Amino acid sequence: MASKIVTTLTIFIVLLLPLIKAQWQPNAFEASLLHQACFNTENRTACLSRISTAHRQGAGGPKPILHAAISGALEEASKTIEHVSELSAVANDVREEMAVRDCVELLNYSLDELRWSLEMMEEIDLAVGNLHREESFRSWLSAALSNQETCLEGFDGTDGRLHVRVERKVRQLTQLVSNILALHKRLRSIIPHMPRENNTGSATFDLPPLPTWLTKDNEELMHKSRHTVRADAVVALDGTGHFRSISEAINSAPNNSRRRYVIYVKQGEYVEHVEIKRRKQNIVLIGDGMDKTVISGSRSYASGWTTFRSATFAVSGSGFIARDITFRNTAGPQGRQAVALRVDSDCSVFFRCRIEGYQDTLYAHSLRQFYRDCHIYGTVDIIFGNGLIVVQHSNIYNRTPLPGQLITITAQSRKSPNADSGFSFHDCFIDGTYPTYLGRPWKSYSRVVFMQSYLGPKVEPAGWLEWSGNFGIDTVFYGEYMNHGPGAGLSGRVKWPGYHIIRDQAMAALFTVRRFIDGESWLPSTGVIFMADLDG
Repeated sequence: MASKIVTTLTIFIVLLLPLIKAQWQPNAFEASLLHQACFNTENRTACLSRISTAHRQGAGGPKPILHAAISGALEEASKTIEHVSELSAVANDVREEMAVRDCVELLNYSLDELRWSLEMMEEIDLAVGNLHREESFRSWLSAALSNQETCLEGFDGTDGRLHVRVERKVRQLTQLVSNILALHKRLRSIIPHMPRENNTGSATFDLPPLPTWLTKDNEELMHKSRHTVRADAVVALDGTGHFRSISEAINSAPNNSRRRYVIYVKQGEYVEHVEIKRRKQNIVLIGDGMDKTVISGSRSYASGWTTFRSATFAVSGSGFIARDITFRNTAGPQGRQAVALRVDSDCSVFFRCRIEGYQDTLYAHSLRQFYRDCHIYGTVDIIFGNGLIVVQHSNIYNRTPLPGQLITITAQSRKSPNADSGFSFHDCFIDGTYPTYLGRPWKSYSRVVFMQSYLGPKVEPAGWLEWSGNFGIDTVFYGEYMNHGPGAGLSGRVKWPGYHIIRDQAMAALFTVRRFIDGESWLPSTGVIFMADLDG
């Protein structure tokens, strides 16, 4: 076997030599990294040539290969956005046109996340490692990997004509980002002093600095009364504030703010669909209480919207904080997919918020998120998406589903074993009046853990539900640790290879605020209450 590997590698290097100037030749390790970066790409020769050139200019070593691979993905993302944008002119109907528009927005997310990753590469020392930089790097790349999948899902319900064309355009970008994640994982496992992975995809690093968009301003924000917090803008339905709608206040907020911009929303029901774009960073939304300040909308898949665009409230600007507010979708169970809250905001916090819907209530779409003291209501796939989230000390309740529907708490969509995403529920309360499953695998590497939580009597003995036959049951990571309550019994749980009864405290600790979302580096500055580690 060893001789075959050496022979294959030798042949690969020989084939690579014509692409590279005579004064530089990769060693065997570097050549294999080049192969990893260009694996399964449509124009592998051009990919190898581009990265080899960058490698020479970077004076050798693995870092220029990684740097060049990200640069190549950035170029591909820009080209893909141009190609997909042109398809709106040939859309047959409103849903197709909306799906194309979603794709362009999502591809721009990928562009942002690849840019952030490239900038972070300048600060990363591969031989040392740093918790925040490494965690941010992987989280951003994982989000960039999943955006294209969401783009394609938007064409559900169409004739598939544009779906095929868009899929052809985004396939190359998805492959390049997937290669970068695999390449980075390999470097971390090989280079001396790099953090070593365990089988859940977590790692140990040095303590990090704060993210650049988080400052020390308003550090006690979450502990202050809404009457003592200085607000930059006030929203009131009765005209006693600066604005009558939340959207107006958001649009008037500064772009790319380095300090927190506080918007106080007085009590009332605000019937509007709010979108906080990427350039609106560090927005803080404070209401009069989850029973008093309500943001309400009724978009749904059944009424012609894509799931992505159905959200009553959508936020993608980094460093977002919400407190004492309800996010509600009133489409009802007949609306099918109808999102109350969609989050693409990195290092975002939701404190004392209520999130109400039926199917697909909370779309934790991507990046790092923290929920504390929240109430979440729904039916099918109540919390879904590819975010890296911790839900702590929160209540999750089921509601009346449509006939024949099965209630599932989660549908997590991690598609790659190298991606950093998953859902962790810590010290939560799961209850309702209808039979409930903890989750089902939307994608093959779905990752969800419930720890030290109360599971009510309606949690099914099997605990977890198949998506379709045996799909994903070997590759998911579903875990339970020290839960209690009448639904916490483990004897009847599924026997899937991917299901784990966690008995080791060290293993469970990997899914805490400290380890799972790198919370110790960014949550303290938000002022939110949190437990960094396991309880007891």
